[in-house]
Amino acid sequence: MGSGSIRRAAGALFRGVLSASREKPGTFTDVPTTSCASTASPDPTDLTAAAAPTAPAVLSATAGHAARLGFRLRTAAALAVSGLVASPLLAGTAYADPKAPAPPAKMSQIGGDRLGAPGVQVAPKPGAPKLPGPDALTARSWIVSDAETGKVLAAKNPHWRLAPASTLKMLFADTVLPKFPKDQKHTVKPADLAGMGIGSSLVGIKENLSYTVHDLWLGVFLRSGNDAVHTLSSMNGGTKATVAQMQQRAKELNATDTHVVTPDGYDAPGQVSSAYDLSLFARAGLQNADFREYCSTASAQFPGDKGKGGKRASFGIQNTNRLLSGDFDMKPYPGIAGVKNGSTTNAGSTFTGVAQRGDRKLLVTVMHPEKREHNEGYREAAKLLDWGFAAADKVEPVGRLVGPRSEDDGTGAVGPKDKKGAQDNNQASLDSSGGSGGAWTAVGVAGGTLALLGAVAFAVHRRRPLPERVRGRRSGK
Repeated sequence: MGSGSIRRAAGALFRGVLSASREKPGTFTDVPTTSCASTASPDPTDLTAAAAPTAPAVLSATAGHAARLGFRLRTAAALAVSGLVASPLLAGTAYADPKAPAPPAKMSQIGGDRLGAPGVQVAPKPGAPKLPGPDALTARSWIVSDAETGKVLAAKNPHWRLAPASTLKMLFADTVLPKFPKDQKHTVKPADLAGMGIGSSLVGIKENLSYTVHDLWLGVFLRSGNDAVHTLSSMNGGTKATVAQMQQRAKELNATDTHVVTPDGYDAPGQVSSAYDLSLFARAGLQNADFREYCSTASAQFPGDKGKGGKRASFGIQNTNRLLSGDFDMKPYPGIAGVKNGSTTNAGSTFTGVAQRGDRKLLVTVMHPEKREHNEGYREAAKLLDWGFAAADKVEPVGRLVGPRSEDDGTGAVGPKDKKGAQDNNQASLDSSGGSGGAWTAVGVAGGTLALLGAVAFAVHRRRPLPERVRGRRSGK
């Protein structure tokens, strides 16, 4: 866990009253939430709200429904006591949802033909460690790849278009972060915080107070703060303009599975991405030193209210990426250096992480584990990382993470044979330290960010991978 004083999300951390503990459809569940009348407006994209019956209809159906429900509950309770009903959660088994959707029979083949086929794709050599089975890896979609070369070590339905939740903030950061110097200050207006979905995750930004861009990005990465995202979007010309820029950036990165509706990843009709695209976003963002700094920060101090004499107080915030900051039932993953987690009722748990072991740097993305256990998304990501580090030299790649259109073949697809020469050149650029992925890496966090500590206003604590040994081009800021 990060050091320093970390206060609970209730009380002074957020304005307004705490939302009900019951999870609501379409709301964030990765961090504590609040209902703020002055900042959160009804979400026009909430499918469940549009489909909900009116209050009179609910009231008229309540009595009969309650009687039937009470009977079912009493029956279930009696069966459970008698041992006839066993809870899959208590037993620790995979959650079998009879309504769980099946992956499309045919998906995008960007990065290789095998990445477009449904199911697990892996090509082990003799002596390769066995990939964890379906009881251990229950996610609907996942991918593990080499962060520098882009080679995909194994994947399951990596191009399945699913709701991304807050992992979409990686694309937001890759798009917007280079535009503003981190010491620029912005005084928050009420309009900056308009339009956030009900139940949004918040860092606790308040109207009529000023924040640096550095503060705002800490809010985005550590607390997945939609209030920070909307403030930065307002600075960037508004939500509509930011969404359009994010979609254009996704196109440039060959992320063709992604359709952006909101900049923060809040559940919205038609908003989708894929494990493959989320890995592209992480790989692109990690070439920016500021992106690396924020996504590797475990805990920090965030500006609070003005006290007597006008002096600003501060409060502790901690990264909700549990492989980075740890949890009561989970230690930080060795060598972890970011990137971003998310969770909504429609998306389930989503997570993209990068870790380094020796000179090897791996990216993993997990979307929607079917097993409903605490921190399950992180657990499955950790299992994939463990396998990937053990198997990296003992498997044949089943595909690759392509580079941006400016560096790759225009479509990102492996392409027909007559494009072989261009493909070889593209692959060579990906394999070299000067290519699309080789430059970043895990993270100049190791060296460069130490010098930044003296320049920031508040204490920041980071998890750092092993020292950087690969030199190459660094893009971004």
